[in-house]
Amino acid sequence: MKWLTFRGAGGERAGVLSGETIYPAPPGVTLLDLIGRGAEGLRQAGEEALRSASAVVQLGDVALMAPILRPPSIRDSLCFLDHMRNCQAALGAGPVLSDTWYRIPAFYFACPTTVLGPYDDAPMAPGSAWQDFELEIAAVIGASGEDLTVEQAEQAIIGYMIFNDWSARDLQQLESQLAIGQGKGKDSGVTLGPYLVTPDELEPYRRDGKLSLQVTALVNDTVIGSGSTAQMDWTFGEVISYASRGVTLTPGDVIGSGTVPTCTLVEHLNPAALDSFPGWLHDGDVVTLQVQGLGETRQTVRASSAPHPLAARPNPDAAPVPNRVNRAPARVPYTRGLHEVADRVWAWILPDGGYGWSNAGLVAGDGASLLVDTLFDLALTREMLTAMKPVTDGAPITDALITHSNGDHTHGNQLLDGSVRIIAAQGTAEEIAHGMAPEMLAMVQTANLGPVATPYARDRFGQFDFSGIKLRNADQTFDHDLAIDVGGRQINLLNLGPAHTAADSVVHVPDAGVLFGGDLLFIGCTPIVWAGPIANWVTACDAMIALDAPTVVPGHGPVTDPDGIRAVRGYLAHVAEQAGAAYREGLSWAEAADTIDLGEYATWLDAERVVVNVYQRYRELDPNTPQLEIMALLVMQAEWLAKRG
Repeated sequence: MKWLTFRGAGGERAGVLSGETIYPAPPGVTLLDLIGRGAEGLRQAGEEALRSASAVVQLGDVALMAPILRPPSIRDSLCFLDHMRNCQAALGAGPVLSDTWYRIPAFYFACPTTVLGPYDDAPMAPGSAWQDFELEIAAVIGASGEDLTVEQAEQAIIGYMIFNDWSARDLQQLESQLAIGQGKGKDSGVTLGPYLVTPDELEPYRRDGKLSLQVTALVNDTVIGSGSTAQMDWTFGEVISYASRGVTLTPGDVIGSGTVPTCTLVEHLNPAALDSFPGWLHDGDVVTLQVQGLGETRQTVRASSAPHPLAARPNPDAAPVPNRVNRAPARVPYTRGLHEVADRVWAWILPDGGYGWSNAGLVAGDGASLLVDTLFDLALTREMLTAMKPVTDGAPITDALITHSNGDHTHGNQLLDGSVRIIAAQGTAEEIAHGMAPEMLAMVQTANLGPVATPYARDRFGQFDFSGIKLRNADQTFDHDLAIDVGGRQINLLNLGPAHTAADSVVHVPDAGVLFGGDLLFIGCTPIVWAGPIANWVTACDAMIALDAPTVVPGHGPVTDPDGIRAVRGYLAHVAEQAGAAYREGLSWAEAADTIDLGEYATWLDAERVVVNVYQRYRELDPNTPQLEIMALLVMQAEWLAKRG
């Protein structure tokens, strides 16, 4: 029999499904009540319902709920060891499992109060940017028992159903470092349904003591993974026997199988090839799970509100974090907020200019404005756009220039009105289209990078929220230069890259004498070469100096003048020269980064970025230099800084 719980004109009812017709159980009797009668009692209740044809309803006329609305308990097992191997490899720990996985069938307790029906909207875990699903099946206990043998455990199963273990992978990754089990990474929801199918119906699918059911998982109707439940390394009988040791299992207890390999997003994550990752779930995505003999669930993912923040406790064993002060001279006060730097030209400033703390700009004409860049997350961008409203209410933003592809200058694009024309250099648009998804940056907030790099990464990136960001790319691109009219003002857009990234644009406002330099300019903080070549960045500095703009707004750091550009040029030339000399002496790039004399630039914030800059210079000198992942370079920066106290 196929049992279900539905909501119709008469409220919530349990019933038996035959074809497209539901035969309800008596009012007020839940499926959990019927399960409590045991397998024989459930069969008899089904036969009685099938004989009562007067109250039948059609499947299409009701809403299906979870078959068991509030199970007494939910345990989720990890019976498919290939799933665990794939997960470990995806998160950087390699595919080899510890011996313990082969000695006991692992399980953890899930949350019975967040059970979802097969077609309910699925809320994302609050505060998560890495929402995922897991295609599993569940066995339901039909008879109380304790200290069950494997055979007794199999006999205690009264039925099976689809089980979707919704997972917040970033929260899970963070909580795993406590080594005490699952927490908020698994609390957002468990989907059960659409039916509870009794074991006799599934006998044709049983092979060698296991159910052999073909499964498929889809997101937005694109197949993510497929497989068979026959791939289980531990059987339901073994898991239930283990769970019953010294514990009484009760009718209605739900035991999940664990994920059928490949039928989850995290298994497709390859840190070395992030562009091949299908991406985490976003608001509006539709997840469909199909299991032979058990039916289908289909749910729409919905965003949740942000969680109430909790302040971190001081770590008495951690090294003190030095006070970061950007000491570069500033033409306008170096304070957070909107500063008018010339006639109807504003800079939005975010001290101290380190990772993610970027600047933006606004140029207003008659009845129209140009925005230069957005910010690293949605909250920061909303703050900026709100502060600009006194200007943009009378001169709405009609155009926005993206100086380059990095997220701290693009992640807020989705908040711009649909009528705003977003402009970028062709190379910038291509890099955004094929680059890392914004939510992957949550990795630096949650990953265990070791005792040195973990606190470093969390200090640098921990204040940003990478959830809910949907990339909005350029509407119009240009190659080298583009002049646009914004409310009667001519504004010149120049692509001077590749340098910092694959393309780096600046905005020159001739009538105001203002240059927005994007991330070609870091003032008082160390530039970082993600693309290069460094020589081209030096040439870009010369081009910006030649514009002779008295007011220069950098991508990071305080508002400056052409002397600020000359300082950046000096740093780049110095690092290129020092790295070249080390290369000729036969030093490895890591040795060169460790021994380089930064001279007058040693006091700039984020001096540890020299690691990346020397590495990129060596790649220019020797194309056979191995390509490293960004996370590896981040760890090396932290270690460089730690060596110097």
